[in-house]
Amino acid sequence: MTRRLAQVAKKVGVSEATVSRVLNGKPGVSDSTRQAVLSALDVLGYERPTQLRGERARLVGLVLPELQNPIFPAFAEVIGGALAQLGLTPVLCTQTKGGVSEADYVELLLQQQVSGVVFAGGLYAQADAPHDHYRQLADRNIPVVLVNAAIEHLGFPCVSCDDAVAVEQAWRHLDSLGHERIGLVLGPGDHMPSGRKLAAARALSPGLPDEHVARAMFSLEGGQAAATRLLDRGVTGIICASDPLALGAVRAARRKGLSVPGEISVVGYDDSAFMNCTEPPLTTVRQPIEAMGRAAVELLSAQIGGSSVTAEELLFEPELVVRGSTAQAPRG
Repeated sequence: MTRRLAQVAKKVGVSEATVSRVLNGKPGVSDSTRQAVLSALDVLGYERPTQLRGERARLVGLVLPELQNPIFPAFAEVIGGALAQLGLTPVLCTQTKGGVSEADYVELLLQQQVSGVVFAGGLYAQADAPHDHYRQLADRNIPVVLVNAAIEHLGFPCVSCDDAVAVEQAWRHLDSLGHERIGLVLGPGDHMPSGRKLAAARALSPGLPDEHVARAMFSLEGGQAAATRLLDRGVTGIICASDPLALGAVRAARRKGLSVPGEISVVGYDDSAFMNCTEPPLTTVRQPIEAMGRAAVELLSAQIGGSSVTAEELLFEPELVVRGSTAQAPRG
């Protein structure tokens, strides 16, 4: 019981005495704090006291494209925790290949009468993907927030890391190390964040050859295949649109007998979990996950509370984290 009190108190940011008052139905606790404690019980997997089980927490859908990329569990942890502090219970919806689609999840969430939905990565970032389920949410006036760049005209508030600044930081870092042949490993052609990264690279290097840009699915294997093509074209520095893509690029270099960073420098994007534990530790551009996740929840909470919020995009500044996968360009 003491351990449960401590965990719930830490999750909500209140004292153990406050949690105890809620669980025992005592007065002196605000409604918002009371709801936050009950939601924290749900999130942490504890059963509610019998007298409180009839109260259904307000649900919020948290839709993610996958969990293999560590950036998405990281966003889920921040967003889920911030929702719980507001008395909202996150319902995690993760897509799997051949499984439930994003549109199917939206249908299920609507059936559950959710208070809102946060999408952290998804079809809204792909211009050629189906988007009818987003219009369905808009038609129902369901509060929605999108995390990272979306296609135009969806009309939802969006919280994004600045892709242009991210590429500028990575590019200038490689340039300062003497790399003249820099390549990019990006997502599919209709992927909005990748499009922004490419535009930023072309602004920095107007003569960037098309053959120095490789597209891939967001996976380690996709990164390896794309980077192999770039290495065949003579690049010495590779900027990737995600950390798994960058790890694939490191593997591609090694399969060709090239050392990282002695002969090939690689920069990732996200600074997801354990990138400081890879060999070599990965130089990457960090997304400010904590700030972005909390901003997304604040925008959602405002909508749930009846306030109007701007559909303009909030851009957050990334940070270059230099580690061991980049070094001076090889001579000759």
